[in-house]
Amino acid sequence: MVNFTYAAQLLPLLLLSPTSIKSSENKNSVVLANGFTATHLNLRPSFLPRGGSLDNNKSALSSSASAVESDVGPAMEVISQGNWDLLSDRGKAALSRLILYDMSSGNDGQKHVYGEWPEAGVQDEEKCKLAEQIADLDGSYPGGLPAYLSKAKTLLKESADGTNPFEEFEASVPEGESLSFEEPNANPHTGMTFTEAEQAGLTGIGDTVFVLVAGGLGERLGYSGIKLSLETNLCTNKCYLEVYAKYIQAMQRMAHLKTGKDHIRIPLVIMTSGDTDPLTRQLLKDNNNFGFDEGQVMIVKQDKVCALKDGNAGLSMKSKWEIETKPHGHGDVHHLLYREGLVDKWYNEGKKHVIFLQDTNALVINSVLPTLGVSIAKKFHMNSICIPRLAGEAAGAIARLEHKTDPEKSLVINVEYNQLDPLLSSQGDCKGDVADPTTGYSPYPGNANNIVIEMGAYAKTLRGEDQGVVIEFVNPKYKDETRTEFKKPTRLECMMQDIPKLFQKEMGSEANIGFTMFDRWFTFSPAKNSLEAGVEDVGKGGTAPGTMSSAESDKYIQNQRKLKFAGVDINVTEEKDLVQIAGIPVTPGPRVILCPGFAITQQEVVEKIEGGKITDRSTLVLEGEDLKVKNLDLDGALVIRTGHDCDVTVDGLVVRNTGYDLSEVPEGADVPEEVAIRGYTMNKSEAMEITITEPGKYHIGADGEVNKLE
Repeated sequence: MVNFTYAAQLLPLLLLSPTSIKSSENKNSVVLANGFTATHLNLRPSFLPRGGSLDNNKSALSSSASAVESDVGPAMEVISQGNWDLLSDRGKAALSRLILYDMSSGNDGQKHVYGEWPEAGVQDEEKCKLAEQIADLDGSYPGGLPAYLSKAKTLLKESADGTNPFEEFEASVPEGESLSFEEPNANPHTGMTFTEAEQAGLTGIGDTVFVLVAGGLGERLGYSGIKLSLETNLCTNKCYLEVYAKYIQAMQRMAHLKTGKDHIRIPLVIMTSGDTDPLTRQLLKDNNNFGFDEGQVMIVKQDKVCALKDGNAGLSMKSKWEIETKPHGHGDVHHLLYREGLVDKWYNEGKKHVIFLQDTNALVINSVLPTLGVSIAKKFHMNSICIPRLAGEAAGAIARLEHKTDPEKSLVINVEYNQLDPLLSSQGDCKGDVADPTTGYSPYPGNANNIVIEMGAYAKTLRGEDQGVVIEFVNPKYKDETRTEFKKPTRLECMMQDIPKLFQKEMGSEANIGFTMFDRWFTFSPAKNSLEAGVEDVGKGGTAPGTMSSAESDKYIQNQRKLKFAGVDINVTEEKDLVQIAGIPVTPGPRVILCPGFAITQQEVVEKIEGGKITDRSTLVLEGEDLKVKNLDLDGALVIRTGHDCDVTVDGLVVRNTGYDLSEVPEGADVPEEVAIRGYTMNKSEAMEITITEPGKYHIGADGEVNKLE
C-alpha cells in the first residue's frame, strides 16, 4: 500500500498538471499512479501506456521506504485490509490518489465511489473491476483523476456563477482570405485566383498528412453505426470514409505528377473512440483499406472521461461498481498525436502540413487544396476553412478577440455559437448575433472546423508544457434557475479548434493564425441531424437542416455548379427550385457526382468537360483520371467508370432512358436505419453504364459504342 502520511505531503504537487512539473533526476524514487515518480518533493511525469506504471516497477515499490506498506493509514477508515488486499498494485495506487484527493478537498465528494464496500468475500470481482476502471481513468488523463476533478470543480463553479470567459476580451470581425470557385479574378486581399490557390496547394500536397476526427456514432442522425460508414449519396453508394480516401489518393497521384516522385505517400490518421474504434477497423478491413497501402492508415483511439453528477464534481456512477464515462471531445486529437510520437516523426520525415477533417462534411474536401495554397503563400501556422455564417446558426464563428489590457493575449480563434451571442450582446451596439443587413449573413465567418496546420509550428507547440492538451470547458444542463442540479451528468470537454490558445502560449505574437473563406455551396453541408430534427428546423424557417438528405442534395448542387462553370447547359438548383421530400427541401435534379478519381481541381473540370446539355431529371456519375467528356446530350442516367491508364474520350454521346428517381418512404414504414434517416430510396430503373478497365486509348461516340483505338 501507499504510505499515506508521505503521500499526503506530496498531494499539492500531485494535483498539479503533470506538464507543469519540472523534470528532476532522482535515484530513490517511488512510482505513483499515472506514471509519476517522486523523490521527496521532486516529481517527474512519465506518460506510460494505460496500466503500465505500477506493474512494471515492482522493484522500485518494494525497495523504497515510501512505497507500498502494510499499513494503509487513513484509508482503513473506508477500505478494509481484506478488500485492499484484493486489488492490483495499479488499482491500489489509483484508488489511493482518489481518496487522498477527497481528504485534501475536505468534503468526501467521491466517497460514494469507494465507501461502504461489503466485507471481503462479497462482490470481490466487482470491487476489482471498479479499481481497475479507476486506474484506467487515472492513467488516461494527464495529471490523473485528481487533476481532472480539481479542474472540473473550478469550471463547474464558474458555470454556476455565470462567469463570462470573455470578460477580458472585446470581439471584432477578423481580416482573412477569401476565394470563390466561380470568380475568375484574383481576390484583392488574398492576391490569388481560386485556380492559382489550388495550383499552389498542389506544390505542397505531397508533404502533407491528413487527420480524420471520427470519434462519434451516428446516434444524433438516427443511425446506430459509425458516421464514416454512411453513404454520402445513393447514386454511387460510397460512404464518407471511401470518399475521403479516394480524394487523398487522387491528391497523392497529383503529387506524383507534379514532382515525378512516385514513392510519395500521404498518410491518413483516424482518431476513433471506444464506440467507433472496432467498427472503423472493420470497415477498413472489409474494404481493403479503400485502396491505401499497408501501413498508410493509422488509428489513434481517444479515451473517455468521467461523467460528473453535481456541481461538486462528484463522479457519476452507472452502477455501484461502474463509473459513468462520456466522450471528452475532438480536442483530444492534438495530445494523442503528440503522445503517439507521430508529429515528431512527421516533422523529421520532412512533412510540412497537417490537414484536419471532420467526419460527415463531404463538400469540404474540395477546399483543401486552395486552403493549403493560401497557407503556403501567406505562411500561416494555422488556417481554418470558413464559410458565410447564418446569424444564430448552431455553428462556431471565427472572431478576433482583443484583450482589453494586454495586446499580447489577443488572438484569432473560434467562438462557439452559444458563447457568441452573449459576447456580442455585451459590447458595441449590444444587438448580439445578428445578420449584416447588406449580406444577410453574420459578419463573423462561420467555422467549418477543418484546419490546415504548418508542421514546424505544430511540433513546437505540442512540445510545450501542455503537450497538446487544449483548454477545456464544461456545459452542464441545469434543472432549474438555482443552477445546483443537472438534468443529466456532464463532463469536461475540449475542441480541436481551440489549439490557437496553445500556439499563442508557445509562440506569442509570432503565431500566424488565419482563415480562408469559401462559398457555402462549395464547402459546407454536414450531415449531423436526424430527419425529425431537420424537418422541425425547416418548419421554423431554417435553411440548413443538416440532415443526410440535405447533405446529399447539396453534393449534387455543388457538382451542377462545377459543370455550369465548365460550360455545360445545365440548370443549377436555387433555393426557390428545391422540392420537399420527406419534409426536407432537396434538389429535383440533375443529380451529378464527379468522383475524385475524375477531377479534384477546377482546372481538371474545365479541361475534362466540354459543352453538352443535361436535363433536370438526369443523373450523371463520372469516374476516371483520364476520362474526357465532350458535347454530352443526357436525358436519363449515365455512369462512366474507367481504370488506370485508360485514356477515354466521350464525344457527342446521346443518352435517353428512364433513369433514376426518388421514392419517399411512407410514414411508419419498417425500413433500415440508413433508409429512415433520409426518408427516401432511389429507384434505379434504367441507366447507361460504361466501364473500361483494360489500359489503352478509347473513343465513345453518339451511340455509346466503345472503340479501342490503340
